[in-house]
Amino acid sequence: MTRYREIAAELAGRIGAGDLAEGAELPGVRELAQRFGTTASTIGRAVRALADAGVIVTADRRRTRVAPGGAVAARRFLHGERVFRLAGSDDPALDVVLRGLGRAVRSIGTEGSFGGLRAVRQGRADGAAVHLLHHSGRYNAPFACGLLRGLRPHLIHLWRREQGLLVPPGNPRGLASAADLAGLRVAKRRFGTGTRVLLDRLLRDAGREPDALAGPETGSHLETALSVAAGVVDAGLAVRSVAADLDLDFVPLVSEEYDVVLPGDALDAAAPLVATLLDPATRAAVTALGGYDASEAGKVEDLDA
Repeated sequence: MTRYREIAAELAGRIGAGDLAEGAELPGVRELAQRFGTTASTIGRAVRALADAGVIVTADRRRTRVAPGGAVAARRFLHGERVFRLAGSDDPALDVVLRGLGRAVRSIGTEGSFGGLRAVRQGRADGAAVHLLHHSGRYNAPFACGLLRGLRPHLIHLWRREQGLLVPPGNPRGLASAADLAGLRVAKRRFGTGTRVLLDRLLRDAGREPDALAGPETGSHLETALSVAAGVVDAGLAVRSVAADLDLDFVPLVSEEYDVVLPGDALDAAAPLVATLLDPATRAAVTALGGYDASEAGKVEDLDA
């Protein structure tokens, strides 16, 4: 590694670790050159590399500060070659985000929320997209704390999203709640998915037996929408955005939190994902799909803190 890259990496490491906080001013070029025992031109190249990566900003020739979001950018600068292995729940908006990340994030299969958590616990995945309501009334965090105990569990917040009933145009059966599904053919997600857990909970809360509900199992929200649009089923539970894609009506039932669960040692690999989620253009693209609140997308929560 060339000397300027070594210096840039050391500074990025301090910023990524929080030793230099957002907005903190870096020492001047001459002082850094003395500290590192090198020339001002080498320091200048290191500073330019960090500025190009969004780690720092230079207000003028004399003052350089840690950029907003500099810690995330520093991790991306240091670990951009690492691949973040993501498992878990299916979501159309997440598909949009991942397409823009190229090889930085690799999906290892949409096994559902339960399967994703299992893959992280077993070390087959670095993170899992989940949307599970705990009996305490909180989403996702209790499952992360329980399954990743001792591994510094974190959440990367994605968005809040609406789930509800997909029905044919005009809602011909007048469905308003899960209680109205009795006697109908309903598309059901596979066991182990958060949406299947949600459907079963809504049915039980309405006094209905989930196992009595007839209908096929589907592998994704889009597949559920296709089943309704093709007349294979009378209704299905899915996110709002797929209703708009196929001109279906949507009956909103819940607003849920959708997050990525990961251990602390996977944060560096997740840096490109976090940086993309913080990008206003990404948040706008997610919101435009319909049924999403991405105002906290990219917020990282340390559950041990």
